[in-house]
Amino acid sequence: MPEPAARPAGDAPAGAPRDRALPAEAVPAPLPGPRPVPDDSPSPDGSPPPDGRLPRWRSVLAVVAHPDDESFALGALLAAFAGDGARVSVLCLTHGEASTLHGVAGDLERLRADELTTAAGVLGIGDVRLLAYPDGHLSDADPGELAGRVTDAARETNAEGLLVFDPTGVTGHPDHAAATAAALRAAGGLGLPVLGWTVPEAVADRLRREYGAAFDGHPPEAVDLTVTVDRAPQLKAVACHRSQAVPGSVLWRRLELLGDREHLRRLRPPGP
Repeated sequence: MPEPAARPAGDAPAGAPRDRALPAEAVPAPLPGPRPVPDDSPSPDGSPPPDGRLPRWRSVLAVVAHPDDESFALGALLAAFAGDGARVSVLCLTHGEASTLHGVAGDLERLRADELTTAAGVLGIGDVRLLAYPDGHLSDADPGELAGRVTDAARETNAEGLLVFDPTGVTGHPDHAAATAAALRAAGGLGLPVLGWTVPEAVADRLRREYGAAFDGHPPEAVDLTVTVDRAPQLKAVACHRSQAVPGSVLWRRLELLGDREHLRRLRPPGP
């Protein structure tokens, strides 16, 4: 997941979407993680302590735009689903080849596919489907076609629910919003519930002020679930994305501000 301003949408080569089977690989040495936040610290948005629980879906499909979205954003949640015994699958719609971050040498498209492979194994993701829509141009793709790819993946994995980014895209990247729109359209046809990952408005505002990052968040009353998570698997998965998890990134500040809490909205069916 490119953080805002780090991966502007650039000209990406067109190409027909293609599926790839991604076996697990060895885990590289982890990068330095964010500074820990005390367990008794208040929530960043001033809300009460977390009391939400993830749904007991037996099969979860995460729909994301780029390799690293599953780790940088959804990593702690996907690891939690896997730890509860769910079958976790990821549908990634692009190779992330338009990223301006390039922390290691090599062909970025191939590198990012390999990084996704390794990170998936760390998080307990058993099924990864990597397509090749042009990075930075998901909003130009046919919405019905994108939704059809999500529908196919959901049916083939027997998904009982979808995990996506909030419809705002959260980080300011339009590909995130396009991926979520496709997932919501597919879920509507399948009658599946959808959880959307978001951040508290107070955290988004802090990141905007400190980094000029185009984050969008929500106030406490618009958040349906606040859950306690274990960051350790997520940080190991983040370390697998060596071309993107560069020191000084806004990623580390976001994780520091969130501490051991993640925030979700019920997008389908909508929350009260």
